[in-house]
Amino acid sequence: MPEGPEIRRAADTLEAAVKGKPLTDVWFGLPSLARFAADLVGQCVEKMETRGKALLTHFSGGLTLYSHNQLYGVWRVVRAGEIPQTNRVLRVRLQTEQKAILLYSASDIALLTPEQLAQHPFLQRVGPDVLDMTLTVDQVKARLLSPRFRRRQFSGLLLDQAFLAGLGNYLRVEILWQSALAPQHNASQLSEAQLDVLSQALLDIPRLSYQTRGVVDENKHHGALFRFKVFHRAGEACERCGGIIEKTTMSSRPFYWCPVCQH
Repeated sequence: MPEGPEIRRAADTLEAAVKGKPLTDVWFGLPSLARFAADLVGQCVEKMETRGKALLTHFSGGLTLYSHNQLYGVWRVVRAGEIPQTNRVLRVRLQTEQKAILLYSASDIALLTPEQLAQHPFLQRVGPDVLDMTLTVDQVKARLLSPRFRRRQFSGLLLDQAFLAGLGNYLRVEILWQSALAPQHNASQLSEAQLDVLSQALLDIPRLSYQTRGVVDENKHHGALFRFKVFHRAGEACERCGGIIEKTTMSSRPFYWCPVCQH
């Protein structure tokens, strides 16, 4: 399942296709939304915001389209008027003069006023988004040490969207390796120095993944690029200590770690 960086990159692609351009055609496959389509024609998509794995499409008239892809939803960018051949069920089409963005197969979709957006159950439940560039290391550290989260094992905490939105399994694995921490620990057990390292990694790893994952460093001038240090590398040597990376299951998800240097 895509994690926060993948959702944000998808939102960037959608924004590039339609942002700021008047909508010439709007179609919704859900009857509860169909009555809004005509009113949205002529409006613009002002921005596409991510909250973890939810996507918020903000229209110039004040409404916001909430969508969560869950397991099967997927967005596509096509030329205006193009109808792709697919077995997926079309849920949303937002079309401008040149491009259209299409949402297939998602079932968690709603059009919300600003008041409804503020009260949406999922959005109220999720924590700050790790890709929100206003979120600071100090705020993350305070969240780790809060009564709600300080005794939660990292194996489960780093998958909980109520803690920080946008984290997922590969990020959980890589953040804990970067922090040299075993997954059974919780924040109440850490030293100040360990808390600082973990808080920094909780922001740095997702943001590096968003900015550079899939980029090929051909000229060596890009600086750091995201690559897996332990995820899907069971049986290989840890580049930090030379120990052998192991795989197990934690919180019902595959987990990879170095038992030598993560303790």
